[in-house]
Amino acid sequence: MANVQYFDVILKPVITEKSMNAMATKKYTFLVHTDANKAMIKDAVEKMFPGTKVKSVNTMNSEGKNKRRGMTFGKTAATKKAIVQLTEDSKEIEVFAGL
Repeated sequence: MANVQYFDVILKPVITEKSMNAMATKKYTFLVHTDANKAMIKDAVEKMFPGTKVKSVNTMNSEGKNKRRGMTFGKTAATKKAIVQLTEDSKEIEVFAGL
C-alpha cells in the first residue's frame, strides 16, 4: 500500500443533485484516493475540517470504463467514492467556502 498522508486522501467533493440533498442530513460525498480505507478517510475529514466528528464512512469502488478510439482499446481510471456521515453535534463542512 502506498504511503498516503491525510491531505492526500480526499481529492475533491462530489457535487451532484443527490449529494447536495444529502448535505441537509450531514452526509457529504468525496472522491478519495483508491488506496484509502475507512479509518484513513475518517481521520482526514476530522483533520482537514476542524470541529467535525465523523459518525460513519461508507465507501464504493467504481471500475474504469472500457473506451475505444479507432482500433485501440483502453480503460479510464478507477475511482473510489466515500459518503461521510457526521454526528448531530458536529460542525458542518462548508463545501462552497472558497467561492
